[in-house]
Amino acid sequence: MGVGATPYYRRGESAPQTLDELVGKAILEALSDSGLNCRDVDGFAYFSGGFDTGYLMETLGIPEVRFTASLTGTGGGSAGSIGLGAAAIVSGMADVVVCVGANQQGSQRFGAITSAYPATPGNAFFGATGLVGPGHIFALLARRHMHLYGTTREHFAEVALSARANAVNNPEARMRNPLTSEEYFNAPMLADPHCLFDFCLETDGAVAVVLTTAERARDLRRRPVEVLASTHGGSRDWGRSIYWMNMPDKVFASSGHASVAARLYAEAGVGPQDIDCAQFYDHFTSQVIMQIEDYGFCERGEGGPFVADGNIRLDGALPINTDGGQLSAGYVWGMTHVREAVEQLRGDAFNQIHDAEVALVTGGPSNLPVSGLILGRG
Repeated sequence: MGVGATPYYRRGESAPQTLDELVGKAILEALSDSGLNCRDVDGFAYFSGGFDTGYLMETLGIPEVRFTASLTGTGGGSAGSIGLGAAAIVSGMADVVVCVGANQQGSQRFGAITSAYPATPGNAFFGATGLVGPGHIFALLARRHMHLYGTTREHFAEVALSARANAVNNPEARMRNPLTSEEYFNAPMLADPHCLFDFCLETDGAVAVVLTTAERARDLRRRPVEVLASTHGGSRDWGRSIYWMNMPDKVFASSGHASVAARLYAEAGVGPQDIDCAQFYDHFTSQVIMQIEDYGFCERGEGGPFVADGNIRLDGALPINTDGGQLSAGYVWGMTHVREAVEQLRGDAFNQIHDAEVALVTGGPSNLPVSGLILGRG
């Protein structure tokens, strides 16, 4: 019933605000957007660490909480956290649940996070091979997809250029200057085949979502958005993905979402043909292409030609990351995608898709679990 967010700051530029301050501001904005207030909140659902429910209650004046829980999976749990909150409401454990995600990158940037891992035998894999961040490790999956299916850097470029074109019209996006193909191919190569523009942004910020019952939603100020389905998990073949590297060949060159997608569609009672827009977790362009395949919008190995045909543009068959995504708008562990999906279905998005009724949101891919979410216009 409500969404709220702080501005998307460049990494490290949200100071001197604290992480709790960012979270509190996003929650207050989401509650105001819904027509509810802090006294109505009786539940929290998280997917990443760093949040203290007791502290938030004290700070915001929440009198009592009946449910508070967190999923595993960092960014892989972003879409799943909405399902966690919805489950609490459906089971009667809470009436108004706040789902929130936030980043604040001070001393450690996410783009080089594996270089900060302790020196254990398992982590020696990264240190010995120069894989200093997720982008370098996911580059191995991207190169395998290219080898198996003929995917090209031109296909990755289409994902980056499409995201930037959407961000240009979003006044809240971090990157609003148009991006050309020439600029993309002249950009520094950070982890072959991933260049600068294949990486998501590193931003600070917070995004919160307010969930309640369908009955209560009828009396609130905003048009409701319905949670049709949410799934969270994955198959053993994907395992810990970039921290494991023992996937079968077909799974290695994928996003690890295939089993999650199948359960998500079955639960929602819809299929790929029913999706009006998709907000894919775009930490890297190559993984967007693999998610398109895992969610059944084309056959495996055909994701490159699918995007090359213009299908993911605003006027295409499957508009994706319509706010500019994590590649060009802002990166808050996937919660920006939840926000954009809600705004699309309410009809107040900056790049509004005409008659959008069903939206797909994904969390991850990273290490398991990953998650998926289907929302419908109420």
